[in-house]
Amino acid sequence: MREMRKAKRQRDAGWALEVFDKAPYITVSMTRHDGTPYGLPLSVVRKDERTFYFHCAYEGEKVDCLRVNPVVSMSAVSRCTPRFEEEKSNFTEHYRSAVAVGKAEEVTDDLEKVMALRLLCERFLPDYMDRFDEAVQRSLSRTMIVRITLTEPPVGKCKD
Repeated sequence: MREMRKAKRQRDAGWALEVFDKAPYITVSMTRHDGTPYGLPLSVVRKDERTFYFHCAYEGEKVDCLRVNPVVSMSAVSRCTPRFEEEKSNFTEHYRSAVAVGKAEEVTDDLEKVMALRLLCERFLPDYMDRFDEAVQRSLSRTMIVRITLTEPPVGKCKD
């Protein structure tokens, strides 16, 4: 019985992708040059079933990590609600989460960079799209775009 309940909580890749789409940020974890883990919450946007983007400066710890080892893990929580279940006298948490593994690489094509920045702006600041072109002209050359291509299907879990 317990295994049946557990199985019902695992969700397919499409469901997991929706969790990524709804999460306010996605934690991207990578490996430092000395082998220690490094993870940080980023504003990430999804283009399709396998492709995600984020932007950053051309220097910094995450860029150093990705140059040494481009394999990343992404995790997201789109809902998390702590609960006390009176009938069981139990503390629990209801959640929707997803994880995925992929390979990160710098985008060098300006058209793809602009497309990724447009997706990011449409997701996080849609009310300011009228200022997008001007901002991209001003900052494209100093903005690094990183593409994450999933190397396996994402996995989602929930407790509703």
